[in-house]
Amino acid sequence: MNKVLLLITTDCSEKKAKKIAKLILKKKLAACVSLKEIYSIYEWQGKIEEVREVEIIIKSKPELKKTLIVFLQKMTSHNIPQIIYKKFNSEKKYLKWVNKALSN
Repeated sequence: MNKVLLLITTDCSEKKAKKIAKLILKKKLAACVSLKEIYSIYEWQGKIEEVREVEIIIKSKPELKKTLIVFLQKMTSHNIPQIIYKKFNSEKKYLKWVNKALSN
């Protein structure tokens, strides 16, 4: 398969986001995890919320999607975690690196 899974979630704590990223890598669920500070504005329970969060961008193999989702649902600080994903075509050398990084 010539696709890379890109999965995006968030956490309200930088410390927790780093912990999640490191565990994902340690468990070989992703080849790379990027963290980015963001400012989110959304409606929650009838009120407009404004919060600083850390966006967690996970690059993995499509066949690990379900395992990643279950892991993130357990690890995130949010009641309803943002977990969005899509499969993307990838440049061949990057795809090869992802597959090699996730091989046992």
